[in-house]
Amino acid sequence: MKRIFYSKPSITEREIYYVTNAATNGWGEQCYDYIHLFEKMFKEHLKVKYAIATSSCTGALHMGLAALGIGPGDEVILADINWIGSAAPITYLGAKPIFVDILPDTWCIDPEKAEAAITSRTKAIIAVHLYGNLCEMKKLLAIGERWGIPLIEDAAEAIGSVYHGKPAGSMGKFGVFSFHGTKTVTTGEGGMFVTNDSEIYETVLTLSDHGRSRAQKKQFWADMIGFKYKMSNVQAAIGCAQMERINQLIAEKRRIFKVYEERLAELPVKMNPEPAGTINGYWMPTVVFDKSLGFNRERLLKKFQQNNIDARVFFYPLSSLPMFQDRKQNVVSYDIYKRAINLPSYHDLDNEDILRVIEVIKTDLFQ
Repeated sequence: MKRIFYSKPSITEREIYYVTNAATNGWGEQCYDYIHLFEKMFKEHLKVKYAIATSSCTGALHMGLAALGIGPGDEVILADINWIGSAAPITYLGAKPIFVDILPDTWCIDPEKAEAAITSRTKAIIAVHLYGNLCEMKKLLAIGERWGIPLIEDAAEAIGSVYHGKPAGSMGKFGVFSFHGTKTVTTGEGGMFVTNDSEIYETVLTLSDHGRSRAQKKQFWADMIGFKYKMSNVQAAIGCAQMERINQLIAEKRRIFKVYEERLAELPVKMNPEPAGTINGYWMPTVVFDKSLGFNRERLLKKFQQNNIDARVFFYPLSSLPMFQDRKQNVVSYDIYKRAINLPSYHDLDNEDILRVIEVIKTDLFQ
């Protein structure tokens, strides 16, 4: 029986050609060529002024938070339901992540809960566009403006998502993206830092190269303690080929989601929303099962496994992890993850594969 993966990249002869060229010729004076081209292509796609390719989205977020001067004793607010990569960089700087509840429809940060959590120690709010779903940016930006707190966009999962004409990641103080092998656009591993703020751009650019400012003329002279979060030229070569195909890659994600949505419409379930005025990139089709169904996540995962199908659990509340203090008052977060699952969605998944996934779901629910 053919295996259905939950995710895998779309790699064509174009990616292979660019990588081969980078590996063959991308050295010496050409060692940054694909990196600079990838940055140019990405910032043009996103309609932002500045972009810095990084080794990971986590690294991009770490540098951005550092550039804001966040440190010990500070607090950063974010939603409780997220991947650990959104919270870990806060702790790297000695600051404290403050987890607030999510909205029941988008599964993204609840603006009212975020504002209620603001204290004199709050230095930023991170809006994570979960699974491609968009945060309520108008409300969050207004909160940031009202309190003088920068709003950061973690758009790791939101390539292709657009909020009232503005691409995810382009609206906050800065945005960060992931190009992990599971993402809509991939470089294998890798990330991108984007901003329209020239000052924070220069700071992050310096931080990304061991603290060496591009204005510094002395060779091997560091102006500050920095990091080593640079993307390789070979990785960027893959990214350039992917950017040439980005509209197709996004379209395939949307095609796959729409088949799931249509075929599951008869069931009491909810999937990734697309409110008026927005476009969802649908990175990861997600199903939240109604409480009336008596859904058993482990049972369904076992049935998927028996049918040679991969699936992913919905993210756990970060506050439930052992390194943090639980916040069971985040009632939506502590309920929804038990009733939800991510479905396979790689680009060349065909309708027959999708129907096979759906058949397992229906068999499990109505056995």
